[in-house]
Amino acid sequence: MPFKSQAQRRKFAQLLVEGKISQKTYEEWNRETGGRKLPERVKRKSGTKSKSKPKRRQRKSRRRSG
Repeated sequence: MPFKSQAQRRKFAQLLVEGKISQKTYEEWNRETGGRKLPERVKRKSGTKSKSKPKRRQRKSRRRSG
Protein backbone atom coordinates (compact mmCIF):
# COMPACT_ATOMS: atom_id res chain seq x y z
CA MET A 1 0.00 0.00 0.00
CA PRO A 2 1.55 3.34 -0.96
CA PHE A 3 2.06 6.26 1.40
CA LYS A 4 -0.68 8.89 1.29
CA SER A 5 1.24 11.81 2.81
CA GLN A 6 4.66 13.01 3.92
CA ALA A 7 3.51 12.79 7.54
CA GLN A 8 2.69 9.10 7.10
CA ARG A 9 6.09 8.47 5.52
CA ARG A 10 7.81 10.13 8.49
CA LYS A 11 5.75 8.08 10.93
CA PHE A 12 6.77 4.85 9.20
CA ALA A 13 10.42 5.95 9.24
CA GLN A 14 10.11 6.55 12.99
CA LEU A 15 8.56 3.11 13.50
CA LEU A 16 11.40 1.59 11.47
CA VAL A 17 14.02 3.26 13.67
CA GLU A 18 12.19 2.06 16.80
CA GLY A 19 12.12 -1.48 15.40
CA LYS A 20 8.32 -1.73 15.32
CA ILE A 21 8.20 -2.46 11.58
CA SER A 22 10.68 -4.23 9.34
CA GLN A 23 12.93 -2.70 6.70
CA LYS A 24 11.14 -4.90 4.17
CA THR A 25 7.74 -3.37 5.03
CA TYR A 26 9.05 0.19 4.78
CA GLU A 27 10.75 -0.47 1.45
CA GLU A 28 7.62 -2.11 0.05
CA TRP A 29 5.48 0.92 0.89
CA ASN A 30 8.17 3.27 -0.40
CA ARG A 31 8.49 1.37 -3.69
CA GLU A 32 4.73 1.39 -4.26
CA THR A 33 4.59 5.13 -3.64
CA GLY A 34 7.18 5.77 -6.31
CA GLY A 35 8.37 9.29 -7.04
CA ARG A 36 5.00 10.93 -6.48
CA LYS A 37 4.89 14.28 -4.76
CA LEU A 38 2.85 13.71 -1.62
CA PRO A 39 0.87 16.29 0.33
CA GLU A 40 2.06 17.16 3.84
CA ARG A 41 -1.16 15.88 5.41
CA VAL A 42 -4.35 14.26 4.14
CA LYS A 43 -7.69 15.36 5.53
CA ARG A 44 -10.49 12.90 6.16
CA LYS A 45 -13.35 12.93 3.74
CA SER A 46 -16.41 14.63 5.16
CA GLY A 47 -18.73 11.68 4.48
CA THR A 48 -16.65 8.96 6.12
CA LYS A 49 -18.00 9.26 9.66
CA SER A 50 -19.53 6.14 11.10
CA LYS A 51 -23.09 5.77 10.02
CA SER A 52 -25.51 5.70 12.89
CA LYS A 53 -29.15 4.85 12.73
CA PRO A 54 -31.41 7.89 12.65
CA LYS A 55 -33.04 8.60 15.95
CA ARG A 56 -36.74 7.89 16.11
CA ARG A 57 -38.94 10.75 17.11
CA GLN A 58 -41.55 10.19 19.71
CA ARG A 59 -45.00 11.16 18.65
CA LYS A 60 -46.83 13.61 20.80
CA SER A 61 -50.06 12.10 22.00
CA ARG A 62 -53.10 14.16 21.21
CA ARG A 63 -55.92 14.17 23.67
CA ARG A 64 -59.40 14.35 22.41
CA SER A 65 -61.45 17.08 23.86
CA GLY A 66 -64.95 16.11 24.44
